[in-house]
Amino acid sequence: MRLASVALVVREYDEAIAYFVDVLGFSLVEDTDLGCGKRWVRVAAPGGGSAMLLAKAIGDEQSSAIGRAGGGRVCYFLHTDDFRATYATLNDRGVDFLEEPRDEPYGWVVVFADLYGNRWDLVGSTPDAGIDGVSS
Repeated sequence: MRLASVALVVREYDEAIAYFVDVLGFSLVEDTDLGCGKRWVRVAAPGGGSAMLLAKAIGDEQSSAIGRAGGGRVCYFLHTDDFRATYATLNDRGVDFLEEPRDEPYGWVVVFADLYGNRWDLVGSTPDAGIDGVSS
């Protein structure tokens, strides 16, 4: 058994696809029309792992959940082998970083908000160097 996908409630399919593919660098794994305005849309981070199912909100209850996936906490975690390069790339693409990167016992980390306000951690390290390029 394995976790195949995690759902994220979104406002519109195409704006969510554009953000995850063009800004975060994910790949579009699947986009299947299910009829009646519904689609089965999955995106995946470049390094593999579980896919994210982009689920369009239907009705007020689901719409109220947009941007609140973690109830104000970080709820998604992206790991990178080269923190500095990934951070720079995402910063150049306009990702909304909510703080400066910090060094934690488990590696470098920085919190960002996606296009809806959900909080994510970017976690990783640059071998033998701190975020400023100085050996640690």
